[in-house]
Amino acid sequence: LDHYGYECQVCKIKFEEQYGDIGRDFIHVHHITPVSKLGSGYVINPIDDLMPVCPNCHSMIHKKDPPFTINEIKHFIENEK
Repeated sequence: LDHYGYECQVCKIKFEEQYGDIGRDFIHVHHITPVSKLGSGYVINPIDDLMPVCPNCHSMIHKKDPPFTINEIKHFIENEK
């Protein structure tokens, strides 16, 4: 979060801008590679392995297994407007 901030990396919502003070510092964090697929000795790199996303986008990412990528969900949003 220090690197990416609290903006959804898919839809760009910033909860503080949308909801005011109650939205400050709120976001979900998505593991790019599912935790269940990581080996026991894997050390998570927060910049490469974790991505801040809003709850809605996070749910859409996990609509299938393996999960959609961030770019796939961005594509759905861009092409459905």
